Amino acid sequence: MVKYIFFDIDDTLFPSSEFAELARKNAIRAMIEAGVDEEAERLHEMLARIIKKRGSNYPNQFDELCRKLGVRRPARYVAAAVAAYHNTKTGILPYPEVPRLLIKLRESGYKLYIATNGNAVKQWDKLIRMGIEHYFEDVFVSEEIGREKDRKFFEIILKRIGVEPNECVMIGDREDADVLPAKKAGMKTILVKRGKYSEKIKTKRKKSSADSTIKTLSGLPKILEKI
Repeated sequence: MVKYIFFDIDDTLFPSSEFAELARKNAIRAMIEAGVDEEAERLHEMLARIIKKRGSNYPNQFDELCRKLGVRRPARYVAAAVAAYHNTKTGILPYPEVPRLLIKLRESGYKLYIATNGNAVKQWDKLIRMGIEHYFEDVFVSEEIGREKDRKFFEIILKRIGVEPNECVMIGDREDADVLPAKKAGMKTILVKRGKYSEKIKTKRKKSSADSTIKTLSGLPKILEKI
């Protein structure tokens, strides 16, 4: 019987892909307003290439963009971009069904946890801005665990909590980072088919390896009863 529920954050509890795209567009707009003489579309394409090469957590993406543009004194433009990017965070909201769902799950006796890849401060920042951090017993982030989500990652956090894997379910949007490693650790899994990785599932796999798949979290309580 499932007693412990682990959630991913990005594109599971809130629309991370949509937020990141909006934040980058706002940052580029701010750079142009500050005086960068380039078309927004070109800047967006250049920034996308930098992020693809360096990763989404690369802290100097706007500095590198300015270097590629040949900007001699970039501080003003980088500051404008960073300010606009972070100002976008004031609009971070969970998916509409999430707050009520978390309350219902806790009232039903489930223990809730976060299991996510990324920078610990950034992931905590998202939870706090969404106002949902208090619903979780603990938050496990790859940076603090010392490895990204794989079988060992899940084995480590299960040992820390002191629970059996067959009592646990992992819920996330990625087959490779949420479903497969959690199943290898002996956990149940539920795949949320939304966000940027949902298209990869359609094109690369006919069917997910998860115990169940859902399009939104609103139907989660019924699925939990079944598994």
